[in-house]
Amino acid sequence: MNYSVLITLHLFAAFIFVGTVFFEVLMLEGVRKQVPREAMRQVEGAIGRRARRIMPWVLLVLYGAGIGMAWHYRTVLAHPLDSTFATLLTLKIILALSVLGHFITAMVLGTKGLLKTRYVQRIHISVFTHMVGIIVLAKAMLYM
Repeated sequence: MNYSVLITLHLFAAFIFVGTVFFEVLMLEGVRKQVPREAMRQVEGAIGRRARRIMPWVLLVLYGAGIGMAWHYRTVLAHPLDSTFATLLTLKIILALSVLGHFITAMVLGTKGLLKTRYVQRIHISVFTHMVGIIVLAKAMLYM
C-alpha cells in the first residue's frame, strides 16, 4: 500500500485512539467526584460497551498501518542503534507494543469479569502516559 495512505490511516486511527484515552483519563476522571457513583457506573458501562465495539477496528487500522509503515523502514530498524531516527522509531514501536499489551490485558480481564474500576483507571493512566511518549517520539523523529 502507498506510504501516504498508510500514514493517513495511521494518523486518523491514532487520533481516535488517543482522543478516547484522553477523554477517559482527563475528562471522565475529572467528573467522577461530581457524579453519583451509580450514575458514573452507568456512564462507564455505556462507554465501555461502545469502546469494545469500535476500538478493535481502530486498533486494527492503527497497528496494520503502523506495521506497513515499519516495513518501509525495515532496513533502518535492522540496526536500531545506528541512528537517532532508528532509535526513536524502535522506542516508539516498543511503546506501541506495550499499549497493545495493555489493550489485550483489559479485554481478557473484561471477558473474565475481572476488570474492576481500579484496573481500568491504572490501565488508562499507563496507556495515556505511553501515548504521550509515542507522540513526543513521533514529533522528535521529524527533527532528527
